[in-house]
Amino acid sequence: MTRFRLSLTRAPVDEPLLAPRPFDLLCLTMASVLVVHALHLPWWLTLTLAVVLAARWRQRSTGGRQAPFWIKLPLIGLLLAVVIAYYGTLFGREPGSAFAVGLLVLKMLESEHRRDARVAMAFACFGLMSALLFDQNLMATFIVALGLVPAVATLRAIEKVDPAALPLRRDLLPVLITLLAAVPLAAFAFVFVPRLSTPLWGAPTADKSVTGLSDRMAPGEMAEVLTDDTPAMRVTFEGEPPMNASRYFRAYTMTNFDGESWSPSYDVGTRQPSLLEGTPRFTYEISLEPTRQRVLPLMDMPVAAPGDARLRSDRTAVADRRIDEVYRYQASATTDYRLDTTLDPRQRRQALQLPNGIGPQAHELAASWADHYGNDHLAIARAALAMFHDGGFRYTLAPAPLGRDRIDDFLFHTREGYCEHFSSTFTFLMRAAGIPARVVTGYQGGYWNKLGSYLLVRHADAHAWSEVWLEGRGWVRFDPTGAVRPERVSLGAAAAAATGSGSEGGFFDFAWLHDARDRWDVVNQWWNQAVNGFDALRQEGMLQPFGIRRAEVGDLAIILAVGCALLVAVALGWAMFQRREGDALDACMRRLERKLARAGVTRRTGEGPRHFFARAARSLPAERNGLERLSQLYLWSRYAFDEPPPESLSEFRQRVKELKVRRVVK
Repeated sequence: MTRFRLSLTRAPVDEPLLAPRPFDLLCLTMASVLVVHALHLPWWLTLTLAVVLAARWRQRSTGGRQAPFWIKLPLIGLLLAVVIAYYGTLFGREPGSAFAVGLLVLKMLESEHRRDARVAMAFACFGLMSALLFDQNLMATFIVALGLVPAVATLRAIEKVDPAALPLRRDLLPVLITLLAAVPLAAFAFVFVPRLSTPLWGAPTADKSVTGLSDRMAPGEMAEVLTDDTPAMRVTFEGEPPMNASRYFRAYTMTNFDGESWSPSYDVGTRQPSLLEGTPRFTYEISLEPTRQRVLPLMDMPVAAPGDARLRSDRTAVADRRIDEVYRYQASATTDYRLDTTLDPRQRRQALQLPNGIGPQAHELAASWADHYGNDHLAIARAALAMFHDGGFRYTLAPAPLGRDRIDDFLFHTREGYCEHFSSTFTFLMRAAGIPARVVTGYQGGYWNKLGSYLLVRHADAHAWSEVWLEGRGWVRFDPTGAVRPERVSLGAAAAAATGSGSEGGFFDFAWLHDARDRWDVVNQWWNQAVNGFDALRQEGMLQPFGIRRAEVGDLAIILAVGCALLVAVALGWAMFQRREGDALDACMRRLERKLARAGVTRRTGEGPRHFFARAARSLPAERNGLERLSQLYLWSRYAFDEPPPESLSEFRQRVKELKVRRVVK
């Protein structure tokens, strides 16, 4: 970035000006860079830069020239001030990209010469590449690759004497061929360029989670996540997958409650994992999308932590590093278990803690259950579930807002909500009845991809449920949301939302759409495993089938050098021995030669075009006038200009097409 600047001095007077075609392609390239960065730039900055770019294109197309320095300099200062004011810094991925894209658009204010276009193109390619720092999925990579088409087309147009001689669609064809020819070399370099186990450099990034799950849960704050249909993880099982009602994946266990939100206990990471009695039943592998967190969702109930991770006391897992890229791990789970059959006094106090002054009516209700059922804690829990099922509660993703006392307001007034509302209130009622309880958040359900044989869990499958401690059984899962909307547990989040909204047989229920969705997600899964998941460890082991146990940097460097040399040799051989086709004028001339050869007039080796046309006119007197005009057009187009003018080329092509010759009778 330090080598890229807006020039405040004029270019040399002998520097050629950009023709309209290269300038249009240059603007299209800048628009491509703006598009690939639009999702992570502030909308107002994207809109402003788009207006500046459009205004500059309009001004240039009507004969305007570059902006004076007294306009460019304030705009640079304004861009710098806006980026620092919005992000708080100029360093980091988001502010750096915003500043770079802004500079790139402002560069257009002075781009009048070929030198400016070359500099802008080099930095535009860097801008396209930097978009992959934010998203590396297949679609994002494809869009970035499309942005290279106008960039390469601009570089080709800069070097042409008459860039507008050919239609734009014909001008883009060589660009596409060039990019396709570069794919083998790019793939070879991707596989064999030595990879580092840790990044060579890094920049501070925002700590905002991209999964929606966090270490804090408050009723009403998960609605945005529950409408996010993007993938969160993909789960592949060894053998038969579990039934939908058993597909719970725990991420956070929350014990502390302050009257508004739930959060994990402060010492959850310092104690040993709780004692679990159970036999592993399901073995699976998870491909987790980037979360910018360390928590690893595991199927309930996890038996052991995956590699490079550890189990906390509440049987949730944390990785040794933050998940900033697709992360794959294996684990096992059991559905028939007993967890923490004994509680120490401190754990019991934490699982019974309630803030003062919150939920007085809920306390009275829980006390009435305790008086009625006594020490039968299971009966109390069932009474609470029956209340949710029969008490007029409604499942909806757009509930009414809650007042200051969220527990009583939900329980006795609004009576509508989703998993956060039901699990929070249920856990509160259990504690008020003297039963240890806690909230668990994670994912539930998912969509089984038949084509790929894996479970696709989306962010919309985020869920919250409760765990109640029962004497002799330990922590037992209770899902009060299932009591209100059984479809949420048995069929999944999408079915619950559709049933709750009263929609049936909608567009998304078509079988062809499900099939297309399956196929596309299989492609994304392959991309994540084969491309995004190709790390240093996989690179070291990829040569094992050839007898190399571990591919060292030296081995990779030798293969890379030999492979590149072979590819270059193939390219040079193709360039040296291919048939020289020439330009469009030569192609028309060869077509004419074939016509005349069929009439018995064959061009001799070394014969110039002037003598050839004269000889053909003598041999074909009936076509003398047409051949003389063709001779004039060809000689004028070939030798009077660096490149044939489009007008004369068009006339020459048309006359060759209309020429009708008969075989010479000798």
